Amino acid sequence: MQWLALGFKDMAKAPLLSIMHGLVLAAVGGFIALLAHDQFWLLVGYLSGFMVVAPVLATSLYAMSRAMERGENVNFDLLVQTWTQWQLRLRHQPDSYWSLIRFGLLLGLAATGWVITSAALITLLAPLPIHTPVDFIRHVVLAKEGHLFELWVGLGGMMAVPVFASSVVSMPLLLDRRVTVLQAVLTSWKAVLTHPFQMTLWAFLIIGFSMLGIFSLFLGLILVIPMLGHGSWHAYRHLVDVSDLEERITVQGEL
Repeated sequence: MQWLALGFKDMAKAPLLSIMHGLVLAAVGGFIALLAHDQFWLLVGYLSGFMVVAPVLATSLYAMSRAMERGENVNFDLLVQTWTQWQLRLRHQPDSYWSLIRFGLLLGLAATGWVITSAALITLLAPLPIHTPVDFIRHVVLAKEGHLFELWVGLGGMMAVPVFASSVVSMPLLLDRRVTVLQAVLTSWKAVLTHPFQMTLWAFLIIGFSMLGIFSLFLGLILVIPMLGHGSWHAYRHLVDVSDLEERITVQGEL
């Protein structure tokens, strides 16, 4: 809860830039819903995949919280530099830069895999075509035979748990320190295994707030995304001891 409070405090320090992230991702969610409005199984797959890559999409929120912590300027230039100027510093830190890219690609592959798996499972095993939320509830959730819903939830959980454990602090760590993808993932797993109760609660809070944002016709994401993004930075800072890790060159100047 302290992470959420600190995240909300960071959001209040730069409300326009923070809410802009929420607006963009809410618009993306709305576009996905419009694209898959008559294919509910596809909508569910895309939205769950969207949540998988959320740690990457929140990168500039981490950068904002990092800058606030350091007393640096937080402005639109910081966001632009976070997303565009890493490649300009390849001569200084090539391995660190490509670690960020590799991890983003891995999460993207995981999201794509779940979209395909979810779509195939519902399409092949549902007794009738699933086109609307009512169809999904009637023929999958409330189906008396087949246990399709239990299988679908089980497969989703099997993917979600390792992805969460691998990514919960990885992206902020990769942004903040010069580490490899393997180092970041192992550090993330260590944080989860060392604090299982707290991290389980954190996972449910992320899921709960995300669902509230989605079920409010994506309008709730306008506030949920920046709060969780900034909060995830503070979770990383509280969980990971980075005193012996080399700092990344900041986008606002070299250390």
